Amino acid sequence: MAKRIIGTTPKQDGYRMPAEFEPQQGVWMLWPERNDNWRDGGKPAQKTFADVAKAIARFEKVTVGASVRQYQNARAKLPENIRVVELESDDAWVRDCGPTFLVNDRGGLRAVDWEFNAWGGLVDGLYFPWDKDDQIARKICEIADVDSYRTEGFVLEGGSIHVDGEGTVLTTEMCLLSEGRNPDKSKEEIEQMLCDYLGCEKVLWIKDGIDPDETNGHIDDVACFVAPGEVACIWTEDKNHPFYEQAQAAYKFLSEATDAKGRKLKVHKLCLTKKPCLLEGADTIDAVEGTIPREDGEVSIASYMNFLIVNGAVILPQYGDENDAVAIEQVQKMFPDREVVGVQTKEVAFGGGNIHCITQQQPAVKK
Repeated sequence: MAKRIIGTTPKQDGYRMPAEFEPQQGVWMLWPERNDNWRDGGKPAQKTFADVAKAIARFEKVTVGASVRQYQNARAKLPENIRVVELESDDAWVRDCGPTFLVNDRGGLRAVDWEFNAWGGLVDGLYFPWDKDDQIARKICEIADVDSYRTEGFVLEGGSIHVDGEGTVLTTEMCLLSEGRNPDKSKEEIEQMLCDYLGCEKVLWIKDGIDPDETNGHIDDVACFVAPGEVACIWTEDKNHPFYEQAQAAYKFLSEATDAKGRKLKVHKLCLTKKPCLLEGADTIDAVEGTIPREDGEVSIASYMNFLIVNGAVILPQYGDENDAVAIEQVQKMFPDREVVGVQTKEVAFGGGNIHCITQQQPAVKK
């Protein structure tokens, strides 16, 4: 029976969030269907999610949660080696509403069930209600039979953090200090929560992300750990690129930073798309009161950084852009021992994220 752990923190109990490049047992995903976010009734997005799931399933186990309405469709569209379970959600961003899994050195597996409020709650959240999404972490923990820590009153999304598994957290001020998350907490208190619940010692605060309007600047579009003491960071020398300033600032910050073990970080540059990724087919997205109307030609946040590291591979977004091949080459250099698998994911970008945002890894435990 998966139970809630009350009265202690993961750090006190000897648990930590492992790095994404550590061994994994499998990956969780959710099936998209929200007509006011995904164009064409969600059908193009469903095909793309299926492509991502198939790419991951070559390397490890994949579980996809689908609503009761979409269960049969998801089951039919996904190959037999992918498990489909019934899971009601408000949308399909399992990175942000799903559990953050933790391990200890004795083969234990637990998770953090962060409070979720749709990226800003009533201040600047993206939809209301979000109660089904806020229950996803607990439901996944029940299915996986994993005990969890609930951070009641503390809001966080999985896409806003990256860890090296050795004591360092990477995040952005733009997101974690935003008014819609934890306005009652100081930067120091938020830092303490991260260290207590991720089993870490040091937080590296990059100032800005690249999507202020959607996730308030999640780190997983900007930088991530690729190995102990090594990070990847978005990069462009094109001063007219919409993300030029953020990329330059993040790179400068990381080049001067040290991790929890006192190592000076080695920083790898990862290109941005040559041209901005612009929304198409906005007229097929349902207009719903309370959501921002979408228009053709608006910039979709398309970052190659939003990749997922799995056992033996990296699943990398591709946008039909001139720099797609360059991104594959650069990521291959960062991960010489892994296969880099590109998946065309423009449809996910249209909905507001990418491969990292729609996946949540469950680490393997020491036998």
